[in-house]
Amino acid sequence: MRLCARVLTAIGLGLALVLGFAHGAVAQQNPVTAIDIALEPDATMLQHAKDANARLLKSFPKGFALDETHHPHVTIVQQFVHTADLDKVFSAANAVLAKEKPLSWKLKAFKYYYIPSPPVGLAGIVVEPTKDLHRLQDELIKAVAPYTVKTGTPAAFFSEDGGRDIQKSLIDYVSHFVTMAAGKHFNPHVTIGVGTETYLNKMLAEPFDSFTFSPTGASVYQLGTFGTARKELKVLPLTP
Repeated sequence: MRLCARVLTAIGLGLALVLGFAHGAVAQQNPVTAIDIALEPDATMLQHAKDANARLLKSFPKGFALDETHHPHVTIVQQFVHTADLDKVFSAANAVLAKEKPLSWKLKAFKYYYIPSPPVGLAGIVVEPTKDLHRLQDELIKAVAPYTVKTGTPAAFFSEDGGRDIQKSLIDYVSHFVTMAAGKHFNPHVTIGVGTETYLNKMLAEPFDSFTFSPTGASVYQLGTFGTARKELKVLPLTP
């Protein structure tokens, strides 16, 4: 738990680095790629996430917008994998998803949360973990395990700043994802952006009208700074 706390704190401490970067750079090919296997939320969640993101940007304009390079998503697994094995990773993930029916799942969003980095924080909408989500995570972790590597460098990530925007704490987090963010530590959520702690505390104190949504797809992304889904590597089909 102390390792998890240190990593989350360190991720937060670097939040200011993400602000102000231009879009459009593409990560160079690297032997190792940092990936995120994620579920794509439906229009209901997208609207809530974008509305919350607009609130944060109005309060803190230096934050980032949810857009084509900051995809709203629900992370299931993050790992370092051999770039040469990406096609095998895609196939393994497809095989797992073929046995599931995520399109029929009803997921409940029930509160806001944020990772503090005084005076700002990285915020998200928390999703209630379900047996379906836990099972999917467990199976995906096992399926991609043969293609994973223990750790990577900033070059494994999508970067707009030559890797300088990739935190060591993020590398540590992806390296230890299975022990830090899976199983009983799984905290499914959709990131909504950056705000001041004062404003985020106000948001968290407000009544949150819970709502349900469903996945509409799944994808594999290359991770960027702060674990954002920056570059879509593969769309994974879901079975109706």
